Amino acid sequence: MTATTPSVPGLYVGTSGWSYPTWRPGFYPAGTKPNEFLGSYAERLPSVELNSTGYRIPAEEQFRRWAEQTPETFRFAVKMQAYQLRQAATFEERVRLLGKRLGPIRILVTQARDESFLALALGSLDPELLIAFDFRHDSWAGVELPANAVRINDVDASASFRYLRFRDPPYSDKHVRGHADLIRPLVASGIAVYCYYRHEDEPTAPQYAERLLELI
Repeated sequence: MTATTPSVPGLYVGTSGWSYPTWRPGFYPAGTKPNEFLGSYAERLPSVELNSTGYRIPAEEQFRRWAEQTPETFRFAVKMQAYQLRQAATFEERVRLLGKRLGPIRILVTQARDESFLALALGSLDPELLIAFDFRHDSWAGVELPANAVRINDVDASASFRYLRFRDPPYSDKHVRGHADLIRPLVASGIAVYCYYRHEDEPTAPQYAERLLELI
């Protein structure tokens, strides 16, 4: 399978999920079956946020199926919650079944700042993996992270990648142009950028993502 969408090296733009019947026929063709959604999505966008992993760890075969339905250039950003660190070895083993398609692991953290927790999180996963911390408590402001980790929406991070989430739709074309202006210099400097638009019932999120690719 090959992606047909415009390709921008180092830019992995997409949406938070893909399995939405209401995206027919605005994004998916009218006759597309649910088990064909991911393949159709991957023909037009190069990345997606995988949220189901944040609630339970899918079976090995599920990861293999996701990989088979997407080109090697496609990237999954995989969700993990703080409490899942107890299963870190199993989690990592499963998500690695995505092979080259494995992008950053987004770790959702709702608790207040705790340096021992941060050490546990970083020590529980292979340091070669890309980690994006989704801190939801203000006390984490200014936290220092290693070279393989970033904070969500930290444009000025020192790592080799950024992870951006656009969560306040609707967006006008002017807004999307602003996103493009933010991302373009990062990509031009060799920084990989993973960015995702929030899912809505209408297929606006993939439309924003496609427009962002066009602009960059």
